[in-house]
Amino acid sequence: MSTQAGVVVRVMAARVLDAVLHRGRSLKAELATSLPRLEDTRDRALLEAICFAALRGRAGYDAALAAWMPRPLQARDNELRALLLAGMAQLDSLGLPAHAALSATVEAVRTLGRPHQAGMVNALLRRTQREGVPQVDASAAWPRWLAQQVRADWPGHADGIFAASAQAAPLWLRANRRLADRNACRATLAEAGFETEIFETLPDALSLPGSVAVAGLPGFADGALSVQDGSAQQVADLFTLEDQARVLDACAAPGGKAAHLLERQPGLRLTALDVDARRLRRVAQTLERVEVLADLKTADASVPDAWWDGVPFDAVLLDAPCSATGIVRRQPDVLLHRRDTDIVALTALQARLLEAAWQVLAPGGTLVYATCSLLAAENADQVDAFVQRHPEAVADDPGAAFGHACGQRAAFRQRLTGEAGMDGFFYARLRKASAPPA
Repeated sequence: MSTQAGVVVRVMAARVLDAVLHRGRSLKAELATSLPRLEDTRDRALLEAICFAALRGRAGYDAALAAWMPRPLQARDNELRALLLAGMAQLDSLGLPAHAALSATVEAVRTLGRPHQAGMVNALLRRTQREGVPQVDASAAWPRWLAQQVRADWPGHADGIFAASAQAAPLWLRANRRLADRNACRATLAEAGFETEIFETLPDALSLPGSVAVAGLPGFADGALSVQDGSAQQVADLFTLEDQARVLDACAAPGGKAAHLLERQPGLRLTALDVDARRLRRVAQTLERVEVLADLKTADASVPDAWWDGVPFDAVLLDAPCSATGIVRRQPDVLLHRRDTDIVALTALQARLLEAAWQVLAPGGTLVYATCSLLAAENADQVDAFVQRHPEAVADDPGAAFGHACGQRAAFRQRLTGEAGMDGFFYARLRKASAPPA
């Protein structure tokens, strides 16, 4: 990487972080705009790594700035604060060579039109290099109301959740058994120098300890491998389906779970819905890459009258919109943008979606409700309330392989962030009895 390229990456990192930290922008959206502007894949990887590390370590870096600076930064210094966090992340979390990280970041101060502050940035980063950053409780990165809720819902596990959420996640891959089984994929990856881990409870999964450019992995381009966390892969294990079964994926984007079901059983008659046409196009791309087919519809799953043909589905997957508190390690900006009022709106939407999914499910059919949330209000409490409204809904415990038992009947399962290297995820499997139990 040239010196100039290194400066450009730091400038871009500061601008992405400024938009996320101070203007409420999505990290994913900002990176989607910025990454294509870098030609070198190494530069793109570095930009992404700096932004993620700065957000994951934000609480400690802010504590350092508060302790080391004589006066707090003002709103007019937001871009500078973002650059300082990017610089600290390079030295602290990423462990980049200090000389390169320091020189490129200090030069970025000048490129951002702040040459008079280059000396201050240099001094702060050199102190970071010498002393490290203050140790702060991992919960400090979480909004107070949200940290309190996690502690209330998971009192014996909250500290572990906060700590795991601050760590980088491993790279999980899913083998497309239509094209190559997991062992074949693992052997191909090993020949290319990628050592993977496999898990007995995850028949299609492989895990890599670090981050790599997935597009260059053997098998990815031809659809034999996809990126999907282990906890998300377990959703497919909740279904036992006949080959021609009618299946609804009610909130399908980005399409990974529908693809997984169809890779296992291409004969399924699967309908994939999403309320957003742009997101549904992503589903189409996902399915096309792994060479499977589904009926795609842009529709609001909570309003069946607008899209349903009246023929019941044998199974419904409701991977519901949620707080995303189980995937903070992958989406660290969730902690910046989430508000307590969001949970009220989300739980109301989830309840509507559950009612609609039940309406279109055939008697004897299976409804799987899943979220990437850790909050009981979105998970066990939500499904418990649904079962109370519907006595014909029979909860079927999928077992300890899916996490901690929860809910009034201990029939639902919650995976907590970081357990077995996986994301936080909730699973409930309900069977629609032909008649309410006596």
